[in-house]
Amino acid sequence: MTERPERRVPHLTEGDQDFRDKFRSWNLADLSYVDIEEYLKTKDTILVPMASTEQHGPHLPLYTDTITAVEITNRISEQIGVLHTPPLWAGYSPQHMYGVGQGRGTITLRASTLLNLMNDVARSLIHHGFSRIIFINGHGSNTKVVDPVLRKLRYETGALISFVKPFMERYEGILAGLMENPPEETPGWHSSELETSQDLAWNPDLVRMERAVDTRAHTPAFLPEAFKKNDGMPDTEFEGYQYFTFPMDHHEFVENGIIGNPMRATAEKGEEAFRRYSEHVARGIIELQKVDVNVHTREFIDRTM
Repeated sequence: MTERPERRVPHLTEGDQDFRDKFRSWNLADLSYVDIEEYLKTKDTILVPMASTEQHGPHLPLYTDTITAVEITNRISEQIGVLHTPPLWAGYSPQHMYGVGQGRGTITLRASTLLNLMNDVARSLIHHGFSRIIFINGHGSNTKVVDPVLRKLRYETGALISFVKPFMERYEGILAGLMENPPEETPGWHSSELETSQDLAWNPDLVRMERAVDTRAHTPAFLPEAFKKNDGMPDTEFEGYQYFTFPMDHHEFVENGIIGNPMRATAEKGEEAFRRYSEHVARGIIELQKVDVNVHTREFIDRTM
């Protein structure tokens, strides 16, 4: 495991202690409106964790992506003293449904449903006085559909809207050097080393390592042999280039839900991943709290249909 220099996030200082003592929880749902009013006298930032409930192979819980979003969000809130909502626990996961009656358990939202859910949650928060809405997303496929609602919220209200993606697929980012799997074992992919490590750090009782297997993605049968695929992205390789994209279901390129090698996962790696992600995002949110935000429309009028 490659060591990285420490870049800790500024935690709450002694001067912030009175602010911390006012709140028994950073979860909006644990508080009363008296607490919300008190918080908004000082801060207008709120985090919205969101992800999915979808199959993650035979050894990980369906809640895996939401675990990522919730744990990182909780850590950010504790580190810098900002509120968060309960998680949006279902996302855009049509490719994870598998066959009718197979019992995979995935709960998917249609794109329109997810966008409406995000809009209504954010508009409610803006209505109450929050001006900086930070979605903390733990599920890759949500990124395919969210741009319209993020723009809608910004254009219609003037609020600061951000969508944060603290996970690793092809892009290692701040986790470079942490995973041991080589690139051909897709270290950041579905139910592989990273997600298994994070679930072990969260709750090892939910991880069934005796069921884990080392699996690779393959080209779907509906494509000719000239097209190649070895990970979970929707694009494929043709003549050495990746210009072709296809709508594919997960079972068409991996049968058991695992893409990669989960065998090198450890709770220690998961804890370190959570630390790096949360401290990085917390530092970014500290910077965003310095920005002047002019919300021109707060009232959530269209709230019935």
